[in-house]
Amino acid sequence: MAATGFHMLSAVGLCNGEKHKQPLGVTLPPARRFSASVTAFSSRLVDYEQPFVKGFWEYLEAAKDFIRPEDNSPSRWFSPLEKSKDPCDGAPLLLFLPGIDGNGLGLIRQHHKLGQMFDIWCLHIPASNRTSFTDLVAMVERTVKSENQRSPGKPIYLVGESLGACIALAVAACNPEIDLLLILSNPATSYGNSLLQHLAPLVKALPDQFDLAFPSVLSLIPGGPLKRMVAHWVRGLPEMETAANIYQDLVITSTLTSILADTFRRETLLWKLKLLDAAAIFANAHLHLVQAQTLILSSGNDQILPSKFEGKRLRKKLPKCEVRSFKDNGHCLFLEDGIDLVSIIKATSFYRRGSRQDYVSDYIPPTISEFNKSYGVNRLLEVIMGPVFLSTTEDGKVVRGLGGIPSEGPVLLVGNHMLLASDKISLPGQFVHERNINLRPLVHPMMFTRLRDGLLPDVSVYDMLRMMGSVPISGTHLHNLLSAKSHILLFPGGIREALHRKGEEYKLMWPEKAEFVRAAAKFGAKIVPFCGVGEDDFLRVVVDYNDQIKVPLVKEVLKRVTAEGPEVSLEGEEGNQDFHMPGVIPKWPGRYYYYFGKEIKTGAEELRDRDKAKEVYAEVKKEVERCIKFVKQRREEDPYRPLLPRLHYHLQHGLLSQVPTFPF
Repeated sequence: MAATGFHMLSAVGLCNGEKHKQPLGVTLPPARRFSASVTAFSSRLVDYEQPFVKGFWEYLEAAKDFIRPEDNSPSRWFSPLEKSKDPCDGAPLLLFLPGIDGNGLGLIRQHHKLGQMFDIWCLHIPASNRTSFTDLVAMVERTVKSENQRSPGKPIYLVGESLGACIALAVAACNPEIDLLLILSNPATSYGNSLLQHLAPLVKALPDQFDLAFPSVLSLIPGGPLKRMVAHWVRGLPEMETAANIYQDLVITSTLTSILADTFRRETLLWKLKLLDAAAIFANAHLHLVQAQTLILSSGNDQILPSKFEGKRLRKKLPKCEVRSFKDNGHCLFLEDGIDLVSIIKATSFYRRGSRQDYVSDYIPPTISEFNKSYGVNRLLEVIMGPVFLSTTEDGKVVRGLGGIPSEGPVLLVGNHMLLASDKISLPGQFVHERNINLRPLVHPMMFTRLRDGLLPDVSVYDMLRMMGSVPISGTHLHNLLSAKSHILLFPGGIREALHRKGEEYKLMWPEKAEFVRAAAKFGAKIVPFCGVGEDDFLRVVVDYNDQIKVPLVKEVLKRVTAEGPEVSLEGEEGNQDFHMPGVIPKWPGRYYYYFGKEIKTGAEELRDRDKAKEVYAEVKKEVERCIKFVKQRREEDPYRPLLPRLHYHLQHGLLSQVPTFPF
C-alpha cells in the first residue's frame, strides 16, 4: 500500500485465540493527535480537550483500507490508535463485536472518549473469512476467560452490534460465572422476524449482475447518506451550502457502494445471512441462561431489523436488562450524528471498574457539553420558575447566589422537599453553573431500579438526574460520599414530603433519629440547612393520598405500584412510603426561592454523644423552618414574583439576565 501517513494497527490480544505479536497489516487514516485532560473522576465539572470528531466519511476511509475481498485470514483483535493514551486507573476491558460488516470499525466515532474509560479491543472479521458462529463465540470466549483470569476483579464489557450482539449473548450464556456487562445495539436476535431471512433464496435466484446492484440498494437504506441528504434540504441552508453538502453525501454514497460491493459479494452475502440465522437461533435458545447486566439500545428507524420491538421483547426475557430507545435513528447507531456512547453509559449508571458499582470512585461528572445538553431541555422551565438563590456567609451575611456555600467538602445540604421533588430541577444545575460543584443528591432507589415492570415510569426518565450525580440513598452511600468530601444533597422528609397531602405545604416530616448528623460528625462535615419555597405558586393539591385510598380499586393499585420499587435501606430518610401521584391543578406561575442558612459544624462531640447529636439535629430542623418562614414573608415584597414582570424584564435585559428580587 502506498505510504499515505496512515498508522499501523498493532495486535493487542489474540488471533483466533493465539498470541499475535506482529502488526496486523491493516491501517487507519491519519489520527489527529490530542491531549486529553483526564480529570473526570474529580468532583468538579470538567471538559475534555475536544478532539476531532470522526464522522461517516472517516469511517468509510478507514473501512476501505480494512476490506480486502480475497482476505480470508483469521479473525483478530486490534486496538484503535486514536483512543486516549491515558485511560483512568483500573479501566475495564471493552470488547467490540461488529455486525455483519465485520470490519470492527463501528465505534470509530466513539474511540477517543471511550478510551478515557476503557481498554478497547475491536474484533476484525475479514470479508472472505468463513468462521462459523460457534467458532466466533469460542474465540471471544477464550479472550474473555484469559482476561478474566488476568484481572479477576474487573468486569469485562461486551459491546455488540447486530451479529456482535448475538455473540455477546452467547458468550454470556456460556459463562455466567464471569462478570460481564453487555451493551447491545439493535441485536440480530430479531433476524427471524425480519425481511432479511427471505433474502437468501432471492440472492441465489438472481443473475450475476446482482453483485453490482445489491450494494447500490443497501447504500440507500434510510439512516445513512440518504437520510443526511434529505436533512440538508430541511435545514434550510443557503443554496450553495446545501448543494455542497449534498454533493459530499453523493460522494459518500458512491464510496459506500464500492465498499459494500467488496464486503457483500454474492458468496459473502449468502454466508453472512447463514451466519445471522445461526446466531439468532443460538442466542434466542440460550437467553434463559444469560445473567449478565445488559443494556439494549434500540433504533426506531432500523430498516434492516425490527429493532424497535426487539428491545422490549428482550427486556422481558433477560433478568438484568434495561432498554434505551432512539426513535429517529437507523441500524448503524454508533455511526450516526448525536449518538454518544459514553454519555449513554454515564446516564444509565452502567460504568463500574470493580465487582460492584461504587457511586463515588466510578462516577464520572458530565462534561460541559453533556451538561449543556442535559439542562438545555429545562431552560424554558427555568425561565418560568425564575429561581432565586440566597446563601449565608460565615459571618452571617445573606448574599444573592451560592457564594456562602463552603467550597471544600464534605458538605451536607439538608432541606425540605417541595411537591413532586421539583427542587431537583434547579439545584444541581445551579451549583454546576455558578460554583462548578457537582451536587450528589441522595434519592429514592426507584430512580435506579425496579423489582418488576408495572405502572411506575421507566427508569430512563431519570437518566439526566443520574448523569448529574444522583445516588440511591443508603447509609453506606452517605458514608462513602462524606469520606470523598462531596457536596451532598439530602431531604430527610423523602417522598413523604415530596408527595404530601393537602394543607401540608412546607411542613417538615422528618424522622426522629439523628443518623445523618452522626454520619456527618464522623468526617467533620459542615451541615448547611436550606429551604425551598414556591410550590404553592405553581400547583395546588386537590386529590391527595388520603382521598385516593378511600377508593378500594385505587388503594389496591397503589399497593401494586409501591411493590414495583425497591425499599430504602436507610431507616427514616426517604422513608418507605406508598407511591402515588397527587391530583394537582396548575396555578398562574409565581417564583421559586432557595435560601441556604448558616453552616453548622460537626465533630467528635456529636459522634460520641447521641444527645449532642440530637441537639444538632433539632438545630438543623429549626434553621430550615426559620428559612421557610423568612422566605414566605419576604417574597411578598418581590415585585418580580409573578411571571409577567419577569418576562418583561427578560425582554428588556436579555434571557440570561438575573431578575431582581426582594431586598435582603
